[in-house]
Amino acid sequence: MIKQVSLKIRLLAVVILLGSLTGVMGQKVYEKDTIKTQSGDLVITFLGHASLLFTYQGKNIYIDPVTQVADFTILPKADAVLITHEHGDHFDPVAIEKLTKPETQLFLTQLCYDKVKKGKVCLENKFYNACGIPVETVAAYNISNFRGNGLPYHPKLQGIGYAFTIGGIKVYVAGDTEVTQEMTDVKNIDIAFLPIGLPYTMAPGMAIQAAKLLKIKILYPYHFNTSNPEEILKAMAGYPIEVRLRSMK
Repeated sequence: MIKQVSLKIRLLAVVILLGSLTGVMGQKVYEKDTIKTQSGDLVITFLGHASLLFTYQGKNIYIDPVTQVADFTILPKADAVLITHEHGDHFDPVAIEKLTKPETQLFLTQLCYDKVKKGKVCLENKFYNACGIPVETVAAYNISNFRGNGLPYHPKLQGIGYAFTIGGIKVYVAGDTEVTQEMTDVKNIDIAFLPIGLPYTMAPGMAIQAAKLLKIKILYPYHFNTSNPEEILKAMAGYPIEVRLRSMK
């Protein structure tokens, strides 16, 4: 009898273990980079397309989270959420709701605020504070890519990028934009996420131009569903800017 009970316990343990492994294996694994700063590690999680998670000093900061690229029911709750503009591949009220806890800070544009009626409306080229982290907003808009009706895909005064100063490192997430004067006015950018999804944002060549103008150390092409980031990697070979390609199609 004791042997039978012992065997049943072992079999039950195996079943539980296999079930646990199946659950883990069924979850999407996200690429992560760790950036050393003066005040601890910044961990960047690449959720997909334009969705990012910055983890720093125990705080989780999401940029443009959308449910089409990640399951936010299994990811950590947000201490802050920052939205660049109102397009559906950047702004998802369902994702925001899943990530929100009572103390979550939400930063967004006026058009986004008009849809969810909560959060802090951010104006371009201003300074804010997200979970103790200084954030500079940067105008994001098209200068040469237009719709058939002659209007830009991203008009001026409707979208923004965010430049975070984290432990002495400045990380710029550009949002949907081309190279603008406001972008080149931002000083001391170390790491930049630049979009290369044509026709809506930059061509790879323009992203290269921006990286050189900004004199950054690390370039992450992102939002590249319609462009080939390998073009940037090849063109920047030998240039003193590290190009990192991650799963951000």
